[in-house]
Amino acid sequence: MRTLRYAFYALILGLSVHFVPEARADQPINLALVTPVAIFGEGESITGFRFNLLYGRNTNLTGLDLGLVNHLTGSVTGIQWALGANIVGKNMLGWQAAALNIAGGEVTGLQLGIVNIAHQIRGLQIGLVNIIESGGWLPV
Repeated sequence: MRTLRYAFYALILGLSVHFVPEARADQPINLALVTPVAIFGEGESITGFRFNLLYGRNTNLTGLDLGLVNHLTGSVTGIQWALGANIVGKNMLGWQAAALNIAGGEVTGLQLGIVNIAHQIRGLQIGLVNIIESGGWLPV
């Protein structure tokens, strides 16, 4: 009788797991030559470390981002260092350092580069050209 009960519980558990949507975990590391030639595709989020030899694009990043051109369509929390450009589609919390830094949303932290562009900023931009679309002391 116990065996039948345990088999029934296993069947219920198996069916319930089948109908539970699979949780998608962020990837811990990504290495890209040029998107789409990368360990993980552009639709993935990275939590950890990302290195983009020429150009890398992902959704979100939490951690350290290094490369020639670092592109995120979502948000970043962490540090982005690039020789060429850091491009973030949404918010940036942390530090961006490159010749060109672009954040489509709010920057909370520091942008350090030749040209810095942010929609809104709660922090500091240090560069030859600093553009803040709204908010800040000298918005465009």
